Amino acid sequence: MLFTSFEFIFLFLPVVFIGYFILTKVNFSLAKLFLVLSSFFFYSWWNIAYLPLLLGSIVFNYFYGKLLSSKQSKFLLTLGIIVNVLVLGYFKYMDFFISNVNFLFSTNYGLLHLLLPLGISFFTFQQIAYLVDSHRKESKDYSILDYSLFISFFPQLIAGPIVYHKEMLPQFVNNENQRINIQNIATGIFIFILGLFKKVGIADTFAKWANLGFDNSADLAFLEGWITSLSYTMQLYFDFSGYSDMAIGLGLMFNIRLPLNFNSPYKSLSIQEFWRRWHMTLNQFLTKYLYFPLGGSRKGAIRTYINILIIFAVSGIWHGAGWTFVIWGMLHGIASCINRLWSKYGFRLPTFLAWFLTFNFVNIAWVFFRATSVNQAMEVLSSMFNVNNLLSSNYLAQQLMLFHTPTEFSGLSFSLVYFITLMMALCLGIALFAKNTWELSQLRFNSGLGAVYVAALITIATYIVFTNFSSSEFIYFNF
Repeated sequence: MLFTSFEFIFLFLPVVFIGYFILTKVNFSLAKLFLVLSSFFFYSWWNIAYLPLLLGSIVFNYFYGKLLSSKQSKFLLTLGIIVNVLVLGYFKYMDFFISNVNFLFSTNYGLLHLLLPLGISFFTFQQIAYLVDSHRKESKDYSILDYSLFISFFPQLIAGPIVYHKEMLPQFVNNENQRINIQNIATGIFIFILGLFKKVGIADTFAKWANLGFDNSADLAFLEGWITSLSYTMQLYFDFSGYSDMAIGLGLMFNIRLPLNFNSPYKSLSIQEFWRRWHMTLNQFLTKYLYFPLGGSRKGAIRTYINILIIFAVSGIWHGAGWTFVIWGMLHGIASCINRLWSKYGFRLPTFLAWFLTFNFVNIAWVFFRATSVNQAMEVLSSMFNVNNLLSSNYLAQQLMLFHTPTEFSGLSFSLVYFITLMMALCLGIALFAKNTWELSQLRFNSGLGAVYVAALITIATYIVFTNFSSSEFIYFNF
């Protein structure tokens, strides 16, 4: 069930919201059980076959965490982590592993064609963190109901943010949160609307142009290559930002504050800053539970750079089972090492140049993130840096054939190209200069009920206007 779907906005969400707060007046535990069962229903909407895996993961890690709290055994902790990683590896990476074995050893093992369970990368990492904290005696004795709600809470279940028990479980057991909070509802709806618009109004528009370019990667010319890559760069930004906003907004409606996961990353002046702004909870997880245990920066410069490369390699493969993701992760790892070395010696670039280099590096690296194969990525990149005949008189006509639709807007030749350029400039301006959703969410509504009514009307209007654009999934559903 998509956050942008009719079923979610007009059926699931109102029923769950009303049912939850009615039940809080009867019994708070019953209300939480209702929210857990609703989240399981939400998760099962795509394929109920996913549900037993989620249930099994919750039950195993809850009781295993209790075991680790009573027995501080590194062996048991390692075993628990291995079990989680093996489950994730089987569903997400087994076919990738088999295909590479076949390639390296000229074998012909059949692929399993496993369906990737939704959200498995997210809830696996959350539960690994819980096991580690249980081993460190940093977890409390919560009930299995509260733990189940912590893992399955539907706003963050499918694509994050990655949440931690220390910041979430106290909210689920707080009796104050069983009361309707008009300010939270108004702010939550406001944030949700912004995310909805980003997804269906902006991201899905850029998706058409990005898909057109990548589907014709072998035939792209210079300008078409840049249109293709920048379209995906804009699509991914507003798709992930839109999901993050909608998740935070939904959480607020239930008086749950999810952590900020997206903080204007295209404003970054370095790769290190980019990763402090992009998918913030993943970066925090890898830093706390991988980088620091590996030694962080405490074991010398060479070991520090190796540790950085390791966490970016993990980040790459976490996003997807393919060499394109490994290359994307390693590119960011190498860039982070260079950035760290550059900063160590006190070098600084002018602000605009630092932004320009960072943004273009990110844009180029996204080509590997989007491409279905290394070959496709190289075709797009080759087109972007092929400047042959750049100054020839018929260059423009030759370079824009893929996006040349003169009937799109009457009277304008290359009108779609002009429209794409205008959209890119406008949306990049939004990403760079507009207040982000977190900043806007700090606004206080003078009239809570009035804000809710107005926001509800805007939600309906936004849905009606943009519902015909697309009903595509969020990009991070694939991870």
